[in-house]
Amino acid sequence: MNRVLVAMSGGVDSSLAAALLQEQGMHVEGATMKLTAGGCCDIGSAQAVCHVLGIPHRMIDARQEFAERVIKDFVSEYCSGRTPNPCIRCNDLVKFELLLGYARSHGFDALATGHYARIERDAGSGLFQLKKGLDANKDQSYFLYRLNQEQMAHVLFPLGNRHKNDVRGIARERGLPAAERPESQEICFVPDNDYRSFLKERAPEILRPGEIVMKDGAVVGCHEGIAFFTVGQRRKLGVAAGERLYVLGVDAGANRVVLGTKKDLEASEMTVSQVCMTSGQPLAAPIAVTVKIRYRSPFAAARIEPTGADSVRVRFDRPVTGICPGQAAVFYDNDAVLGGGIILSPR
Repeated sequence: MNRVLVAMSGGVDSSLAAALLQEQGMHVEGATMKLTAGGCCDIGSAQAVCHVLGIPHRMIDARQEFAERVIKDFVSEYCSGRTPNPCIRCNDLVKFELLLGYARSHGFDALATGHYARIERDAGSGLFQLKKGLDANKDQSYFLYRLNQEQMAHVLFPLGNRHKNDVRGIARERGLPAAERPESQEICFVPDNDYRSFLKERAPEILRPGEIVMKDGAVVGCHEGIAFFTVGQRRKLGVAAGERLYVLGVDAGANRVVLGTKKDLEASEMTVSQVCMTSGQPLAAPIAVTVKIRYRSPFAAARIEPTGADSVRVRFDRPVTGICPGQAAVFYDNDAVLGGGIILSPR
């Protein structure tokens, strides 16, 4: 791979990825996508890094695609009582569909990003494998489970074998302007991470009052809108109780929020839909895996079994808490990502 387009946010990770590839003798160009009117990525910082490296920089206007495929879905999911992960959807539909497609159509051999993950080719099967980054605290393979074989053949993760603690120092040594840039916020298009205000502005119709009930149906309060609640939440419930309560579920049809104890959050099974496997083949038989039900959740031992063309049932070895409809469940075999999907419901 000689010509590589690097997705550059203006941050230290993607900036160092570009520098490392250049040092390997590759022809490198930077590209920054404009995703929102206010600006998601720091285009000026990305341009400054490209200037220091002496490489061209491209700005790609992806605002329409991002609004339609990521932001619209984000709002719709919350209004439906689910808790989405927009970063996964952005990686899938914007970075590795739109931007990788742009790179390939403009003569680049590969697209590189600053993700902490690895892609390796299995000598026996010839298949590409998506693997965890070596830095367990920064590993981002969870967000990338939708990568397919064709995409992995043309994607590079130069930081997959590095630790985050070392990256800033290496960037400083190379005089990269992004070396001191702070980490980006959790949801790039939501100002101050205040998703409630964002939803109120984008979908004022969600401000529809309803009941807050216990799991036995007893009414204990009222809410301003189901979109302001997520499974596992224990703060800002607006309910006074003698014990600590948590959100067990959000019933969009009844416009109702259901509360219970932490013990009530435990589940031994869950249903996962929209499943895709990194091998490109659907799951044919039950297998043992470890599962992440959220990015920061611990790995849980489980067995997954197919229940349809793109759905599986996950049976945990031990009950887990906080299974949240709308979030991604990602399946691993040691450090390799097998696939994943969207959580429908716990059992």
